[in-house]
This record gives sequence, structure tokens and C-alpha cells, in this order.
Amino acid sequence: LAGASYPPRRVILLALKRERVLQIYAADPKGVYHFIRSYPILAASGDVGPKLHDGDDQVPEGIYPIESLNPNSAYHLSLRVGYPNDFDRQQAKNEGRSKLGGDIMIHGDAVSIGCLAMGDETAEDLFVLAADTGLSNVTVVIAPVDFRKGKTVSKEAKLPEWSAVLYSQIEVQLAALPLEESK
Repeated sequence: LAGASYPPRRVILLALKRERVLQIYAADPKGVYHFIRSYPILAASGDVGPKLHDGDDQVPEGIYPIESLNPNSAYHLSLRVGYPNDFDRQQAKNEGRSKLGGDIMIHGDAVSIGCLAMGDETAEDLFVLAADTGLSNVTVVIAPVDFRKGKTVSKEAKLPEWSAVLYSQIEVQLAALPLEESK
């Protein structure tokens, strides 16, 4: 695993919405993250911008744990993303929003309504990696774009005012990750 032992101590699954890619980073014994590999996201509904409510078909944006693994998923296998997190709940409370939605998964197959559909073989790889690493050692970062490459979210995107705070939190997470190496 490119400088990291297996199972790695910690893993970051970085989903880049606009790029439609999920990258895996593993920490070496010193805690330095190394790029492991990249997978295409086969389906993800919505556009850039955070998930705001149930039924908006939006993939959330933020920093999340993996809450559980489901070997009996309707979509082959699934990893349950810990949406909404504390940040999502606080913003909703500040704006008087309720019914934030949930059941956000990284799963097999190639269809999505707010989830990241990865295909069955990739879902198996991610499922085993998360199980072997330990769910408490896996972080999912869902970003609108790859901020490390100087990309930004279009001014035309209808974003809540607090998106700047969210995106700066995501940028801090991304700063610890090397750019994907070209193979």
C-alpha cells in the first residue's frame, strides 16, 4: 500500500463530486497520508453544494465517519456515511430546517439518489478496506471540487452562506493529502 502497511492505521476516502472520483488515502505509521488509488463514481445525484433536506437528491458535502457496513444492501454492499454530522445539524438549527435526510451510502450498483454508487467490485474493495481498517479509523471527505488544484465552486451555484466555512474545513482536510499521482 504505497508506504502504508495493511491494514492501514487510518484511511481517508475522498469523494470529489464534480470530478466524479473517489480517492483512497492511507496513513503510514508516522501518520503521513499516501495516495493509494482512485475509483470512478458511477452515479451520484445532485450537483455541487451541500445536502439541505430529505428528498433533495443531493449528495452531502463535509467530513463524515463511516457508521456501519451493510453486507445485505439492496445495492450489493454498502458503507453508511455519518450524515448529518454535527456541523450539518447546527446549520439546519440556525436556519430552522428539519428533516435533513439520511441513509447516505457508498454502495455498489450504478444508480444513486443522494448516495455514491461505485459499482459492485469497487464496493467490495471499499467494504473490506473499511472493515479491516476499523470504522473508527475511516473518514469520508465529500468535496464539491478538488480545492488542492485551485478549483472553486461557481458563483452561479446556489450555496448557503455558511458554505464558505464548510469549504474551508474541507480544504484543511485536503491539505494533508498529496495529489493523486499519475500512473
